Amino acid sequence: MATTAPVRARPAAVNLTPSAEARIAELMGKAPEGSIGVKLSTPRRGCSGLAYSVDYVSAEAAFDEKIETPGGTFYIDGASVLYLVGSTMDWVEDDFTAGFVFTNPNAKGACGCGESFMV
Repeated sequence: MATTAPVRARPAAVNLTPSAEARIAELMGKAPEGSIGVKLSTPRRGCSGLAYSVDYVSAEAAFDEKIETPGGTFYIDGASVLYLVGSTMDWVEDDFTAGFVFTNPNAKGACGCGESFMV
């Protein structure tokens, strides 16, 4: 008699703080028609090589990571997942700025202005 091991849920590649989830919900509340979620990717840009980019998405791609949040679906670009595993994404606002902030254990360095990072 064969026994099967219980299937363990796979943890999300990126952990979202409650503040980030609330911002995703806010973005989805005013999303352009046809948007199915918000997507994080790491395009090649900046002086260190990679940058964080968050945009609306209108279609799922085959290898994208999909995270259901209370306010909408959050996607991670399939080609970017390896650069982001174990990261935390937060939404931070102060008197002068507002934006997503990433704590990425895979980043080996960042440019001086904080626009890009390297792995």
